[in-house]
Order: sequence, then C-alpha cells, then structure tokens
Amino acid sequence: MKKLSLLMALCLLLFQAALAQEKMSCCVKPTSVEPTTQFAMLASNKSFAEKHENPLPFTLQNKAGKKITYKTPDGKTATAYEIKAAKQTDDYLFVIHEWWGLNDYIMQEAERLSREVGNVNVIALDLYDGKVAKEREQAMQYVQAVDNERAKSIIKGAITYAGPEADIATIGWCFGGGWSLQAALLAGDKAEAAVMYYGMPERDVARLKQLEAPVLGIFAEQDESITPEIVRDFEAKMNEAGKDVTIKMYDAVHAFANPSNPKYDKAAAEDAHKLAVAFIREHLD
Repeated sequence: MKKLSLLMALCLLLFQAALAQEKMSCCVKPTSVEPTTQFAMLASNKSFAEKHENPLPFTLQNKAGKKITYKTPDGKTATAYEIKAAKQTDDYLFVIHEWWGLNDYIMQEAERLSREVGNVNVIALDLYDGKVAKEREQAMQYVQAVDNERAKSIIKGAITYAGPEADIATIGWCFGGGWSLQAALLAGDKAEAAVMYYGMPERDVARLKQLEAPVLGIFAEQDESITPEIVRDFEAKMNEAGKDVTIKMYDAVHAFANPSNPKYDKAAAEDAHKLAVAFIREHLD
C-alpha cells in the first residue's frame, strides 16, 4: 500500500501540473489519463480528503431490497443491492456509490429513487467488492486501490444481469459520478440517461461520440477539485461530440448533496434531486 500511495502521489503531481498548464492556456486540454484514474489522483490528496467528513453511523431499517450476486465477464462475481419494480419492467437504474462504498446511506438513496422514479428496477452497484469505508483515510485507500478493469467488469456484469432488452439509466455521486458516465458509455444503446453529481467527467471527444444517453451534470461553483473550468470543458466536448448535455451549477462546495458534509446545502441538494428524478423519469419513459 505504501508503494501504491507513492505512485498515486506522483501521478497526482503530474495531474496537478497538467491542470496548471490548462489554466494558462486559452482552452482546456484534458490529460490522457482516464477520468476515473484522475479522480483517484485527487483522492490521494489530503486536502481533498479533508473536505469529506466521516459519515455518521447509520443502519438502514426495514430494507425494501436485497443483496444480489451476479457473474462478471472477468470470471468473478459481484454483489449489489437491488430493489425490484412492483410490476415487470425492463427499465433499470444503476446507482453508483460515493468513495465510501456501498453503505446504508447509498442503499437508502437507492430506495428513495425507487419510490420516486416509478416502476423501475434499481440496482446499487458495489465497485469496491464489499469494502465499506467508515473513515476518510480508508476511503482514500479504497479509491486508490480500485482497478478500472475490475470496475468495468462489475458494470458489464450488471448490464448482462439486466438483460438484452434492458433500458438503463445511471446516477452517482463524487467517485460514483464519474463512474455513472462511464457506465452509460459501457451500456451502449441500452443507455437512456446518465446523471453525474460532481464526478470527474470524460473529456475525450472520441469516447464521448460513443455515448448514446443524454447527460445531466450536477456540479458546484466552489468545487476546487472538479472545478468549473473542468465542467465547462466537459460541456464543450459534449457539444463537439454532438451529444445531449444539461449542466446545472450550484453555488456550493464539492459533495454539497451529502448530508454528512458539514457544508451540506439542503436547498441545493433537494433541487438537484428533483432535477435528477425528473430527468431519469423523462428518459426512461
């Protein structure tokens, strides 16, 4: 783990240098590093970690869903939390956790989305393979330890689990925000909508041209990590790729929609949630 941390620290310095270079140029140029890896670089930064207070203890009572296991194309299995729709449907919503992992807060949010989106199968994915962080130091380690290929395999397995006729929407926050967009890319023509909260966006136009789903990006003006500059560049790259994107910026900080954040902005969080639900309902309809 020490060698991994040193490597991530070096990558972070290179990434920060690239960002500094971007700010000096007339237009923002994304690095060649995968966006999910870029986020892991940020997560190795102590100042970024300090923006995330440890989540308060919470246990979800009277669960509406259940844990499931499914096969992944790398020959392994993955687990998730699924809330089945009341009536048979091929509509699915993939919920992707923050850097804490698939904890009871995320399962509670999955249940809330299940109630509000309508008749949809909701699957809260576990990209950490069972690990859940209770302290930010653990979260830093878990984010840095994520293998991108394994995470993609977990998502691909969920897509197969949903079935050949599935229509899929995705939503995620922070770590999960970036992966929400990546999941929509992996879903191909099954993807119907992607909602990403302050996650590191994809800015490779060639990759974005493969995207089939419209995107709702929810970001924060005061975010010093996923900066407004990065967001503007993402929007420009989506437009260049000819893709449907809606960007909503709030005068708030990173993770403003997380109730465990001391700078939680309830008004902004509720407004963003309503936008997200309406967006998913519109495109899964």
